[in-house]
Amino acid sequence: MKKQKFISLTLLIFTGILLMAGCSDKGSGEGTSGSREAPSEITYATTSDAAGLSPIDTNDSVSSNVTYQVYETLFRQNPETLEAEPLLAESYETPNENTWEIKLKEDITFHDGTPFNAEAVKYTFEQLKDPERAAPRASLLEPVESIEVKDEYTIVLKTEEPYGPMLASLSHTNAAIVSPKADKEGNINKKPVGTGPFVFEEWAEGDHITLKKNEDYWREAPEIETVTFKVVPEVSTAISMLETGEVQFIDKIPSDHISRVESINNVEVQKAEGTRVSYLGFNMEKEPFNDLKFRQAVSYGLNQEAYVSQLNGLGLHNESIIGPKVFGYNEEAKSAGYEYDPEKAKQIIQENGYEGQEVTLLAANRDNYMKMAEIVQSQLTEIGINASIETMEWASFLDTARQGDYEMTFLGWANSTADGSELLYPNLHSDNIGSSNYMRYDNSEFDQLVEESRTSVDQELRKEKLHEANLFAIEDAPMIVMDHGMVTLAHHESVDGLVVDPTGMWSLYPVNRK
Repeated sequence: MKKQKFISLTLLIFTGILLMAGCSDKGSGEGTSGSREAPSEITYATTSDAAGLSPIDTNDSVSSNVTYQVYETLFRQNPETLEAEPLLAESYETPNENTWEIKLKEDITFHDGTPFNAEAVKYTFEQLKDPERAAPRASLLEPVESIEVKDEYTIVLKTEEPYGPMLASLSHTNAAIVSPKADKEGNINKKPVGTGPFVFEEWAEGDHITLKKNEDYWREAPEIETVTFKVVPEVSTAISMLETGEVQFIDKIPSDHISRVESINNVEVQKAEGTRVSYLGFNMEKEPFNDLKFRQAVSYGLNQEAYVSQLNGLGLHNESIIGPKVFGYNEEAKSAGYEYDPEKAKQIIQENGYEGQEVTLLAANRDNYMKMAEIVQSQLTEIGINASIETMEWASFLDTARQGDYEMTFLGWANSTADGSELLYPNLHSDNIGSSNYMRYDNSEFDQLVEESRTSVDQELRKEKLHEANLFAIEDAPMIVMDHGMVTLAHHESVDGLVVDPTGMWSLYPVNRK
């Protein structure tokens, strides 16, 4: 929009009168160069509603986008280096390999006015570990044997064995500290109460979630007054709303739509290599999926490059479960998977009596998972396996997959800690069957390797053990990597300070509207 260099005094006075009278029309004639909202407001379009708003009780990226603005963790990852830095913590020390003494920042309150202190941290971590609560990311603190309050602002975590990824785990969104009072007296999965820069306002399920600026935030208050998470199930509709200014940003842009988004005037696009891995998982408690021969046949029959080639540059082909941006990656694992060989796949199927095998592919109703399902269905048909596709809405899909009520499914892991131990342990260690180990994989040899990668503070040794565990899982194939993703985000040019990091997370705290 061109700016006039000279405006008469009369026009300025007239404009001021109109504004005071409330006669301005925010949306008319602005197209993509303006916004239908006041500059102090920002709206994000999400294709799925949150599963919940408690960091203890959820484990999905849609929910985390909201909780990341409301709650805070003791440590946070530097968005550039992905190394842990203090947030609610002031400092820490390790008197010995099994003890972490963490000093907390003082004079911080939760949104309900109750104090943030060591008792609140102890309560949160005990809830995260409580078997009855069955937190999906209890694995973050599984090695912690005791949680002690040394004084009002000092918490002591003790482990039975050294725990190498401790700071990475304490930086994870699901290790965020909740208000004990709010959790005891209400339902923080519906009405979250944290210490973060934004305060929960309302949740109209299936439509929107609204947050308000935390005027009493312990750091400088954010500039954005109101944040709206708008549920827009159709990606094309969300993009149209970005184009017209009804929403100011979107993320996780599907590959089929990236060129359209990049062509919109006054919209800026961020793309970078990320930590996310997407994969095809087998239910290891059901036949024939618990047969290595069957999994090998599927592995030989899948051409992941055919899928990646359709991602328009938003995915990378790499056989390694641990991706290049994640701690523990070794280049040797890049080509360690089963190469694409449909003839060999057919031979294994015929030799083991699996010709014509009926299987169901469970997929969440998201563009990327649906694309995976369609490609895999076609490729399985070519090698003699009859695959059908079952689709579900996101929250229902998560419940179904967690309960093991499927045969084969498509999943992703954001790798929010960017640590290989916190990829392999929650997804494939037998401790987490029924929670984050959707494949229900149970292998003692693999478990031992992963445990060795966690129970050391020697980072080079951890890398060695992670590489061994990674190669083991690739060969045993409880999951087959489909791609390692790129992180994407598109925002209107009026939005300043919004950056997506390699884990796919973004904070609205530093954001303002120009």
